[in-house]
Order: sequence, then structure tokens, then C-alpha cells
Amino acid sequence: MLKSINQLDQEDDLKSFIRHFGEIDRIYLNGNSLGRMPLKTLEVIQEVTANEWQNGLISSWYSKWLKRPAAIAAKVAALINADEDEVFVGDSTSIQLYKLIFGALQLHPDRNEIIIDDLNFPTDYYILNGIMQQSFQQHKVQTITSSDQIHGNEAELSTAISDKTALVYMSHVAYKSAFMYDMARINAQAETMGALTLWDLSHSAGAVPVDVKASNTNMAVGCLYKYLNGGPGAPAFLYVKKDLQDQLLNPIMGWFGHKAPFALDPVFDPNPGIQKYAVGTPGILSLSALGPGLDLILEAGISRLRKKSLQMSSYFIGQYHQRLQSKGYILVSPEDAEKRGSHVSLAHDKADVIYQQLTHPEHTDQKAVICDFRPPNLLRFGLAPLYNSFAEIEYCILRLEEIAG
Repeated sequence: MLKSINQLDQEDDLKSFIRHFGEIDRIYLNGNSLGRMPLKTLEVIQEVTANEWQNGLISSWYSKWLKRPAAIAAKVAALINADEDEVFVGDSTSIQLYKLIFGALQLHPDRNEIIIDDLNFPTDYYILNGIMQQSFQQHKVQTITSSDQIHGNEAELSTAISDKTALVYMSHVAYKSAFMYDMARINAQAETMGALTLWDLSHSAGAVPVDVKASNTNMAVGCLYKYLNGGPGAPAFLYVKKDLQDQLLNPIMGWFGHKAPFALDPVFDPNPGIQKYAVGTPGILSLSALGPGLDLILEAGISRLRKKSLQMSSYFIGQYHQRLQSKGYILVSPEDAEKRGSHVSLAHDKADVIYQQLTHPEHTDQKAVICDFRPPNLLRFGLAPLYNSFAEIEYCILRLEEIAG
């Protein structure tokens, strides 16, 4: 017997976490773009600005701020099962990608092939192409194409990795469809051929289990403002396996990456280990805002978050088949739960109009449903198990049904 919406929400063992975010007057299903703000973040920012900055002034660098990047990195490390000295937090995802791609390509100059797919986020291509134009013009890219723009072509990817491959560079969860790769299997195939792997975890960290040790991952990056609720433009993280750190160059040599930054030596001497990936002065306000979201994710536990995420997306897809498919919607996410991240995408010929009516309802008794529109015809619904309920998903389905007529 199918459970009712009330039963699903009553049996949700994560339901108590919503109190950490407060009430809003909308249905927010866009946590895969920007997560909600934990209430404690307000307290943290107030403490940093009113006490540490206003009163402590520059002395706060030595008493608190210089330790903060490593403290936040330790929380990220716990989330992805890395050692604390394998994770660095700072700069944007794009900058982190630049550092790692450049270092990976320089490490093996005898290998000139890079493997990507056509499901990656656009900035991943931009960064890669810019590096190749500027510094690695002899390299070539092999793009693995998806036949349906939903599922990654894992069979073609497996055969493409060769002894000429320098880097396999993928998004763990595809930003459009939520298709999720088997990291461990691809890492193993790359290792057999002597190639490095780099994973973009931006749409998976905090929503699906990521274990960099068990999967034998070489390198990874991820943003912290989606499912990890770190705030708009929050600093990103990078991960580098310990035995690779001394082999890879950080091409952006800034003073915080120096072994002794406050010695102000005119000759750059890189910090050993993961701290060589530091560049400029860390952004303390944005770093501090990361703490509450990460703490909540760690408290909830990724296994419980994944369980609820799959329950929510499976419910959404089940309702799509029953109520939305006949209204012109097309599912653009994997049916197989094990191949799916934590968002569900639907296509529709009038997606732009539907989006406007969802986000700006005509009647005052209707709640706005905040999702994500990607031209020309895609609607993405980010299901954040930490603060979304089954009742919210049901309301979204009802509005999609009503609007499409």
C-alpha cells in the first residue's frame, strides 16, 4: 500500500532539521543552484563582523582567521572521507579547476589526450579550453557524447581511456539531467592506463555519498553553495590525493601559498602539501558562513540524506508518470535511482511560461514554487533532503499539473 504524503513526512527522520532554516512563504526546490541559509549563519556573521572584525581588528588574523580555512577544510574532508591535509578551501570552483587541470597536464607531457563528456557544466569546458590555448596547444580533447543527453556514455568512456590519456575530467553528477557516474569504476580504468582523474563534485557533495578513498580518486573540486548551504559565491574546495600533492604544480603562485607568507620573501618557495594551493588572502566572511551548513550536513549524515533524497526523487518521478507525462512534460533524468543525483529535470515546449507561472503565481492563495529554468525548455527541481518535505514536492506536482492544463 502506498504511503500518504502525511505519512512520508511524519516518518521522515530528518524532519527536525527544517527548524535550522526557519519558515519561508515559498516552496523552494532550487537547492541544486543555491542552498537555503541556516539561521545560525546570521549569528556567525554577526560574531565575525561585530566582534572579530570591529573589535578584534587585525589581531583577529592571528587569534582566529588564519586557522579558519583549515578548520572549514577539515569539515569538507569529513564529508568526502578525505584526510584533513588533502582538502583546501578557498577561491572559486573555476580557479580550483584551473589549478588542478594545469598541474595534471604538466605532470605527463608525453600524454596529450584529455577525455571529457558533453554533460559537463559549461565553465568546465571554458577553463579547459583556455588552458589548452594558452599553455598546452599540442593537447587534444576527446568528447564522449551522450545519445540521449541524460545518461553518460560509460561504455564509450571505458574504451576511450588509453596510454595517451593525460586526464579524465568529468562531473560526478551531470548538472542538467542528474545522471551520476560510477566514480570508482572509472578511476580504476584510468589508473590501469596510467591516466589521472578529476571530478567536479558540485552537484553531488552534500547530497550523494562521495568517498574519495574507497573510489581511489586522484583529484576533485566542488562548490559549497548548493547542497552545502554555504551562501552565494561561497569559496570552493579542492581535493588532491596525498601521494600526488608533491608531484603537481600549482600554476597560480600567491603569497598565501608560500612556505612563509609573512616573511615576504621576494622568491616564491611553495608550501608543502595541500596548502600550496592557497593563493591570496582568504575571504574570512564567506569562509565563516560555510560552517553552519557543513555542520548540519555532517550531523544529518550522508547516508540518511541520500536515503531521503532517493525517496523524494522517486516520488517525484512516480507522480510524473501518473500526472505530468500526459501534459507534455518529458523526464530528463535517469529512471534508475542508483544513477541519479538529487535533482529531477523535466522538459516542456512551454517551459519558460511554466517557470514564470510557478515562480510568480496569479492568485494570492497560491505559493510560489522556486525551481530553475535552463533555456530553451528545461525545468530543474533540486530536492534538498535537509529542508524539503514531501508535501512541498506534492504541491509542486499539483502546480505543474494545473499550469499545463
